[in-house]
Amino acid sequence: MHRLLKFFLIVLGAYVLLKLPGLFFGIPVPSSLVLLYLFFVAVVTLLVMTSTEASARSLFAPIVAIVEDPALVRRRNAIFAVLPVLAALVAYQVVLPDNEANIGFRAVHPAPPALMEAYGKSFDLTTLENPLRPVESTDPVRFARLVKEGGDIYYSNCLFCHGAKLDGRGHYAHALDPRPLTFQGVDTIAQLQESYVFWRIVKGGPGLPKQSGPWASSMPVWEAELSEEEVWKVILFIYDYTGNRPREWSR
Repeated sequence: MHRLLKFFLIVLGAYVLLKLPGLFFGIPVPSSLVLLYLFFVAVVTLLVMTSTEASARSLFAPIVAIVEDPALVRRRNAIFAVLPVLAALVAYQVVLPDNEANIGFRAVHPAPPALMEAYGKSFDLTTLENPLRPVESTDPVRFARLVKEGGDIYYSNCLFCHGAKLDGRGHYAHALDPRPLTFQGVDTIAQLQESYVFWRIVKGGPGLPKQSGPWASSMPVWEAELSEEEVWKVILFIYDYTGNRPREWSR
């Protein structure tokens, strides 16, 4: 087997190995990491295969022959004709992934509707309060238990995108565009009422208002997966973990 063919087979084998977790375990490696690891595999393989002058000549002999051998002129012309086309296709996919117009600006916190239908009833988001929030002052022991239960729900469902530290760096974050926002700091959930967070969790990306879109959000609809009380518990945990206080309607 020629050394150049071995090089491509090694890189291909590394690609297959990196894709196996997604195929067999449902935990795909983010595309950015796949490209990064393939780059390192290719570099290390090239360093090993070109460690001596003789091995380097052997590795690149087919390429040199294509470029210099007069007998291979037809093959050379075909390759030089195909390469620009392939490069153009790759560039087209990267620069123009679809026919959508470039939005340019993205609202981080789109305006919620006044009313929301969920769990078989209607919620007035202009006055909605977290029904579990009063427990914080009336029964601190129970409140701590509610926060813990919210944490259990979060780590079972949300950490894959929003991260174990609620910093937007979950397992799938690098594969999402745009990436999940961090809950840390004072410029995200600290600026929001709990009713807003409730709406975003329950309705997800598909529930964003159409009149101001199109929106870019990978947030799933959690209404069918989590109960109303579970969503409120998660919200308690998010604010408690990050040390933030929800914005009140009076402010």
